[in-house]
Amino acid sequence: MPDVAHATILKRILETYGNDPKWRRSDFERVKVISNTKVGDVGQDFVAALCRVCCLPFELPTNETGRARRQSAWDIMINGTTFEVKTATEDVRGAFQFNHIRLHRSYDAVFCLGISPNDIYFDAWPKATVVTNGAGHLVTMDKGSSATWKLTKRIDELKPIREFEGHIKSLTRDRSP
Repeated sequence: MPDVAHATILKRILETYGNDPKWRRSDFERVKVISNTKVGDVGQDFVAALCRVCCLPFELPTNETGRARRQSAWDIMINGTTFEVKTATEDVRGAFQFNHIRLHRSYDAVFCLGISPNDIYFDAWPKATVVTNGAGHLVTMDKGSSATWKLTKRIDELKPIREFEGHIKSLTRDRSP
């Protein structure tokens, strides 16, 4: 079979797939067409931008030469508290699946950012609360393994993003002078 036929077959199949219609022409539609890794990067950049706007002191992890580093034990430090940031998009049932929460890494709290077609939600908990299922029931991402976990939250279990500043201030230790 010629290569062109393979491409034609795959294109026909791809035309039958797409995101849920609620994402079409929505404010945040673009988040559905980027890779999962990039969705995580968007979440981290968004949280840093919110900190700038709210004048909250924050740091991003850097390597030995002071350059930004995406891979580290924590994703952002706000008011002296280190966070693992997890970003998810709303699924067809109105829930968010925050994947790959790694409890063995060294950080103080988990920040979950949920992106809906036209709204933004979040919540954050101390790591100890997450570990003891106080933030919700954790499910292992890999049967028989305890290295990475998933936390599912419905929209009504999260806070609207307008509450970001107040919630983060109440959760973090302000170590600024």
